[in-house]
This record gives sequence, structure tokens and C-alpha cells, in this order.
Amino acid sequence: MPVFSKISSLEEHLALFWKQNKSIGFVPTMGALHDGHLSLMKNSLKNNSITVISIFVNPTQFNNPEDLKKYPRTLDLDVKKINNLDKNIIVFAPEVDKIYNGNTNSIPFNFDGLEHQMEGKFRVGHFDGVGTIVKRLFEIVKPTNAYFGEKDFQQLQIVKKLASKYKIPVNVIGCPIFREVNGLAMSSRNERLSKSEREKASFIIETLNTAKILFGTKSAAETSKWVETVFGLNNMFELEYFQIADEDTLLPCKRKSKHKKYRAFIAVFANNIRLIDTISLN
Repeated sequence: MPVFSKISSLEEHLALFWKQNKSIGFVPTMGALHDGHLSLMKNSLKNNSITVISIFVNPTQFNNPEDLKKYPRTLDLDVKKINNLDKNIIVFAPEVDKIYNGNTNSIPFNFDGLEHQMEGKFRVGHFDGVGTIVKRLFEIVKPTNAYFGEKDFQQLQIVKKLASKYKIPVNVIGCPIFREVNGLAMSSRNERLSKSEREKASFIIETLNTAKILFGTKSAAETSKWVETVFGLNNMFELEYFQIADEDTLLPCKRKSKHKKYRAFIAVFANNIRLIDTISLN
């Protein structure tokens, strides 16, 4: 299985595929791979001539230095998991200095307001970092299709906006959230949870499912108030935010409309470990 750390070596390897107009599927990740990542790769393998996965912990999208320091880095194990899935998947695991050309800073982006909601409010500069690395990776890999999980739905919408505004010829494809047996959205950060925290984190999706039912008859404000109340009664999890928003604009729902699609977004801390989730309300 080919594993590349140098940009020039990867580009040399992909040159023939570009020349022959072969479809290239791309799955950008920060490693610590789980079944959710593998499901993205499976989608890519089904629909493309070749699949490339990047493993790169991007420093510019972390607004919390401690979170960056503790983020799991398991390249050898990741490569084994990929190899077990398909030996022909191409792995790109570059060094920070090479990706950023020795200047590890993000570029400022305007995503037409998508970047100012939810995660953007609580993680200043996060989406500049996301935009910087995704644009850079798209320029290197030149994929036909790129696959992103819907757990990071705001990120998915922003990457679609990035491709559109910068006229990057890539199809950005969202894939369903992959969940653990208890319903917890799969995340590399889950590995940092204790066994008890991981088991009881089913509370997050249970709350979202109930909020979806409530939103059928209640307003967004009433539903949000209920979520805040139940989290206030739970000592294990600290609610950072809960928001019901328009799927397209990500603007908060003020008054329900039959003609719009709505989605609930949530961010929670469990012992300083940050977990996010989302659910469609339509």
C-alpha cells in the first residue's frame, strides 16, 4: 500500500491518473481512524478509480493548544486499518512544515456567514484553519470526489462553499453519521473518554432525538430551553451550545417555516473533552 509523506512524490504518483482522467476519491482526516472514517473510504472505493486518504493533524484549526497537544496520533495503527480495508488506497501523511511551506498560519476566508455560526462562535479562527488545509489538500490531490462525514455538518457546508467560491472542480459529498452501539457519534476524541463517560454519552443522542419530537409541536426557543434544562440536571456533561438552524444558511431558527429544512446542532464537554453531534429535524 503506497504511503507518501512528500508532496512531490504523491503528485508524481497521481500524475498518470490525472492524465487519464481517472476518478479520484479523497477522504481528508486527522487520523485516529474509526469505523466512521472507514465508511467514508468504502464510499470512495465504490465510486472512484482510486482513493486517497490524508492523515494530517492540522494545527491551524485548533483554537485550544491543549486540545491539539492531546489529539491522538496513531499513524501506524491507521495504516494497518487502511491496509485491511483495501491495499490499493493511497495514504498521504505529510509534515506540517511541508504543507504550510514553513509558515504555519491560516488564511482568512469569507464563507458568506456560514463560519460565524455555532462552531465559529466558540472556536475563533477554526474555519479559517479548515479552509486553509482543505484548499491546500484539494490543490495537491486534485480529487474528483471528496467525502466528509455529516457529524461535522457545518464543516461540510463550509467545504461546499469553499469549492464553489474558489471554483475548485471537486464534488463534495456528505456521508451519514456513523454511530457507536449506544448512539454516540463516532469521533477520534471518543478514545479519550473513560469507559463510564463513553457509555453515558448516549445521553447526547437521546436528548437530540427527544428534541426532534418536541420540535414537531414546540418552537425552536422552547425546544432549546428544554435541552438546556436537561443538561443542567446532568452532572457528567456540560452543554456548550444547542442550536436549531436552517440547514442551508445555518442561521438560527426564529420562526418555523414549512419550506425550510432544519437541523439541531450540539456541543458538549465531558471532563474537558469536547463532543459534537447533529440531527436532521425534518
